[in-house]
Amino acid sequence: MERAAKLLGRVRLPGGCLSREELACAVWPQAVGKRIARHTRAVSLADSRLVVEVEDPIWQGQLCTLRKPILSKLSEILGPETVCDIQFRLGVPRRLPQRAEQLRPSPDEADQIEDPCWRRVYKSSRRRSLA
Repeated sequence: MERAAKLLGRVRLPGGCLSREELACAVWPQAVGKRIARHTRAVSLADSRLVVEVEDPIWQGQLCTLRKPILSKLSEILGPETVCDIQFRLGVPRRLPQRAEQLRPSPDEADQIEDPCWRRVYKSSRRRSLA
């Protein structure tokens, strides 16, 4: 039984279903494996050259040495004419979504004054000096 991506590479889909670029970007993780796919992202296909963003120069260097085996895997999946070269470029670091921290009111030094009268005097004099 053939893999779905290999089969889709040979099937002529009606116009506009899947472009060659979308198909090449979609099969990138399958061609390189999970580990490499976590550190890379196929972004476009221009003139049979697949542009892949990598997260740092170390990955870029390693993947340049693996260019031929990756190209042969892509040819096996997509067919020989779809991807003829790969360009590895440094991608913009992506920040993962982060939870917003709850805003904590900044501690007011006046709250440390136990006597309410002196606290009020201190706060009013501070306001006057800042005005």
